[in-house]
Amino acid sequence: MRARSASPKTKLQLGQAVQAYLASLPADARRTLRQLRKAIKAAAPRAEDDISYGLPAFRLDGRLMVCYQAAKAHCSLHPMSAAVIRAHAAALKSYSTSMGTVRFGPEESLPMSLVRKLIRTRIAELRRRK
Repeated sequence: MRARSASPKTKLQLGQAVQAYLASLPADARRTLRQLRKAIKAAAPRAEDDISYGLPAFRLDGRLMVCYQAAKAHCSLHPMSAAVIRAHAAALKSYSTSMGTVRFGPEESLPMSLVRKLIRTRIAELRRRK
């Protein structure tokens, strides 16, 4: 079940909603999340913009893949999976993590290589669950 409003939104509307979300952020968080978004898209070129739980997100083959956000004191990547976090625990040791979230400062992007690994692991997980 999708966690969004009852009326379906077009790709254009979703893209505009994501851009509006990013535009509303302070400059450092906006820059960081734009870089994160670009890294996610590079790792999953078929993924599509979405808004889920009020956060910018990507869906792959209709399934929620990841969300991302900026909070007051940090930015987050939500691969929506504790297994993804566990699989990359060593690479994530310098970041604050929880069950399905990686938190990092708004002034620092996650390295593209790490984002690529996280996304590829999440994609593999989604494909196994089909």
